[in-house]
Amino acid sequence: MELAYYSDYAVRLVNTEEPARGKDALTSIEAVRELFGVNQSAARRAAEADVTRFRSVRARLRSVFEAADAGDETLAVDLLNSLLLEFPVSPQISGHDVRDDDGRPLWHMHLAHHPSNATAGYAAIAAMGLAFHLTEYGVDRLGLCEAAPCRNAYLDTSTNRSRRYCSDRCATRANVAAYRARKRLEADRSVSTGRSADSAQPASASGER
Repeated sequence: MELAYYSDYAVRLVNTEEPARGKDALTSIEAVRELFGVNQSAARRAAEADVTRFRSVRARLRSVFEAADAGDETLAVDLLNSLLLEFPVSPQISGHDVRDDDGRPLWHMHLAHHPSNATAGYAAIAAMGLAFHLTEYGVDRLGLCEAAPCRNAYLDTSTNRSRRYCSDRCATRANVAAYRARKRLEADRSVSTGRSADSAQPASASGER
C-alpha cells in the first residue's frame, strides 16, 4: 500500500462534518467504523469513547487544512507535527504475501502502528498520510472547497494546481451560481442604463424647444 493512500484517511474524517451547514455525521460507533473502510480489524476496536476522541482529532486535522488554505504554511506544518508526535507510526517494508509474475514479493512501504485505541490508530495513519502528501506535493495541495457553504477538505492532485472544489458537484454548483450572478449584474446594468437614457430624454426635448 502506497503512503499516498493514507492521506485519504484525513480527508474522510474531516469531511464527516459540515460546520457551515451544522451537519455532523460522526455520531455513533458505526460511523467511526465506516471510516476505516476495508480495514475491518482496526474498525472492530472502536468503542463508544472513540466517537468523542475522533471528533477531537477531526478538529485538529481541519485546522491543518484551514491553515494551508489560508496560505499559512508554517502553521499547517506545526499543527501536523503536533499530531505526528502524539500519534506516532513505524514505517515498515511489507509484501503481504503478494507476488509478481516471477514469484517475488511486491515490496512496498506500510505504516505499522501500535494504538491504545481505535482513535490513536486512525489518527496515526491520517497524520502520516497527510504529512507525506504535504511534503511530496506542497502545502498548497491541501484545500477547502470554495463552493460555499461546503468547505469540505480535498487534496489537489491536478497537474497545474488548479483544483478549487471538493467534487464535480460543487464545481458545477459554483459555476452555475457564478453564471447567474453575472446575468443578474448584466440585467441590473441594462436597467440602470435604460433609466439614465429615459431621465436624459426630457431634458433634451426641453432644450429643443
